[in-house]
Amino acid sequence: MKFSFRWYGVDDKVKLEYIKQIPQMQSIVTAVYDVPVGEVWSNESISKLKATVEAAGLGFDVIESVPVHEDIKLGKDTRDKYIANYKENIRRLGKAGIKCICYNFMPVFDWTRTQLDKELEDGSTALVYYPEQLAAMDPLTGELALPGWDSSYTKESMKVVFDEYAKVDKEQLWSNLEYFLKEIIPVAEESGVVMAIHPDDPPFDIFGLPRIITNEENLDRFLKLVDSPANGLTLCTGSLGCVASNNIYNMIDKYSKMGRIHFMHVRNVKWLENNGFEESAHYSDCGSLDMVKIMEILYKNGFDGYIRPDHGRMIWGETGRPGYGLYDRALGVSYLTGILETLKKLGNK
Repeated sequence: MKFSFRWYGVDDKVKLEYIKQIPQMQSIVTAVYDVPVGEVWSNESISKLKATVEAAGLGFDVIESVPVHEDIKLGKDTRDKYIANYKENIRRLGKAGIKCICYNFMPVFDWTRTQLDKELEDGSTALVYYPEQLAAMDPLTGELALPGWDSSYTKESMKVVFDEYAKVDKEQLWSNLEYFLKEIIPVAEESGVVMAIHPDDPPFDIFGLPRIITNEENLDRFLKLVDSPANGLTLCTGSLGCVASNNIYNMIDKYSKMGRIHFMHVRNVKWLENNGFEESAHYSDCGSLDMVKIMEILYKNGFDGYIRPDHGRMIWGETGRPGYGLYDRALGVSYLTGILETLKKLGNK
């Protein structure tokens, strides 16, 4: 498996030279961030990003993400224009050497947390999801600025898009996703790129908006929409694993054996009541997920895709983008590589 690290470009407080110093780190996960959703990324921007990453001695292999325009998810008449742009982005990224593109199909909001700086018992701060906090939020009236949410929406435009989604149930969203996949997967195949959908985070409806990439049954359905090796998964342990009803170990075993996991996001969460959760340190004893078991399944099944430590706490006084500090993620990947080294040595006896 190829270890990678999320990096948000030249304005990221986490510098590439720091990431390079993490043992076993091979690849950077990044994107072009200065182009509006739905537009074509310039070859110049892609080439500049590639040159910057490779100058630091790291691989330029994974893009996270090429966002899907809301008109595609809504199935509007304008979607073909945005799908054409999406296909061109796949072609350009493939020519630049990108092997894997991560994306999601979550309506309006990307990954959702209700607090960015919850202080844990050890004094670190973490991202958390408390249902009672979400119940007090109203995206149509409040000033919301949580990570993963598109800050370009005004109150007026947010109301418009919510009104549009009132006409889209889960079956319609499935239909719109199928339409999108049937258009882009052949282009990905031709470009030598695999597409890896990220599960909904958290994996249940929020604010009345439908979410469909949520559990094993739905992942099975997704993979059958276009049965191609290029149509695969970003299997995020913290997204799917934040609810106890999802057997994350069975899913990792099943889909890695099928060769349909192209990208692993590995992190731990602590389950709370009513589908609430707190993000924790990666270590098994700190959360509700068994990281050793997760890595053992991947190793046993010969997983050779990309893997990255996902969200981390803020520790040792670090400040910056919530969930994406350097220190805790570096500890996390060191823990994961330590597990893998142990598995390899035990497996060779």
